[in-house]
This record gives sequence, structure tokens and C-alpha cells, in this order.
Amino acid sequence: MTNNLTSAIIYFLIALIISTIIIYVVTKAFGEREGIGTAIIAALTGAIIYALIGFLLGDGIIAAILAGIVWVIAIANLYNMGWLKAIITAVIVWIVALLVGIFLPTLGGPF
Repeated sequence: MTNNLTSAIIYFLIALIISTIIIYVVTKAFGEREGIGTAIIAALTGAIIYALIGFLLGDGIIAAILAGIVWVIAIANLYNMGWLKAIITAVIVWIVALLVGIFLPTLGGPF
């Protein structure tokens, strides 16, 4: 049991670091000035949103869409950006995370 918990914590921390880097790089590419701390909060917020909505609604397209919308709202507020920029940022983060997730662990999302 302890080994499983330790493995889960290590996996989560690695996924958090990778997701944070992806969010940081994408938001910097869009000219955002916030630092790595905001990217960590965005990654944690996204993981919590997806876990909570997944727990309440289960897996499926409706849960993924709802979680995606809530995460876009969170991104818009964390980075103080407009809705269109937040949507584009989120989509690019999801695509990059999907590609990186083939080789490395990333935190939960719609894919």
C-alpha cells in the first residue's frame, strides 16, 4: 500500500512539473508576464477541476467539455487575459500536453 501511494505521489509530482512547464512556455509564447508560480497554480487548478468534474460526472465528452470550459475560465482569471486568448492558450496547452503525454506523464485533461 505504501509503495502504491509513494508511486502515485511521485507520478503526480512529475506530471505536475511537466504540465507546469508546458503551461509556462505556452503562456510566455503569448506574451504573458506571470511567472512559474502562476503556471503551477494553473496546472494544479486544471487537475483539480478535471478530477472533481470527472468524479461528479464520470468520464465522457460532456464532463470533458464542462471541465474544459471551467479551466478556460480559470486560465482567463489567473493570467488576466481575454476569453479568446484564454481559449487559444488552453487549446494549445492541451495539444502540447497530448503530444508530450505520449512520452512523459502530464496532469489530467480532456484527452
